[in-house]
Amino acid sequence: MATQTTAVQGRLTFQQVAIALQTLAIFFQAVTAGLLLSASYGEVLHSVGARVMYGASMVYVLAAVLAWRPGGGSPRPILYASGFLLLASVQVVLGIAHIPSLHVPLGILMFGLSVLALSQALSARPSERSATRP
Repeated sequence: MATQTTAVQGRLTFQQVAIALQTLAIFFQAVTAGLLLSASYGEVLHSVGARVMYGASMVYVLAAVLAWRPGGGSPRPILYASGFLLLASVQVVLGIAHIPSLHVPLGILMFGLSVLALSQALSARPSERSATRP
């Protein structure tokens, strides 16, 4: 017996929420990077934000895997999420090593890629999936 499931329109998926969290965390990093230059507490906020951003990248990978597994769709989002986690790892290493000449441009690139992924995820039409056997 075949059952059809459809995504409820107007509701966000776990993957969309994970990408949004990642994007917000990277934006917070940009704000706190500016605070590094002007406030004594900027370094603490930037350090905490780095941990949150890295955790958000891991959640994005988890969400991509969970979104792919039940439907058997394309594993491409997992590749994107894993690539982003790799970029986040490089970003953390560059930040710890105090190499702003690479850290800042990579942060800008990551923000742009995250906004792009978020816009694609939010504009994607809900697809119908059917399971052949419950």
